[in-house]
Amino acid sequence: MAIRPRRNHSPAFKAKVAVAAIKGEKTLIELSQDFDVHPNQIKQWRDQLLEGATGVFGETAKADPEPAIDVKTLHAKIDELTLENDFLSVALGKAGLLPSAKR
Repeated sequence: MAIRPRRNHSPAFKAKVAVAAIKGEKTLIELSQDFDVHPNQIKQWRDQLLEGATGVFGETAKADPEPAIDVKTLHAKIDELTLENDFLSVALGKAGLLPSAKR
């Protein structure tokens, strides 16, 4: 038996198959034969359509709220890091460990 290459189905095709599965006029086996798709895949598409159907009528998926950015804290951290860099560059310059330091 030859292995079939992976197929990518369009969203319109998935919706068509899922709606046919929701109608219930045919069994999953009959739908899989009609559309040449595995029954498990049809069930997954049907479940995804049913889960996403509430979003059509106004409920949106709850997104994670963005954390509030505290600008004062960020500026304080920038100042702290700048101070450390300046201190280290002076200390390494005096020790002669910086490549730009003259000996």
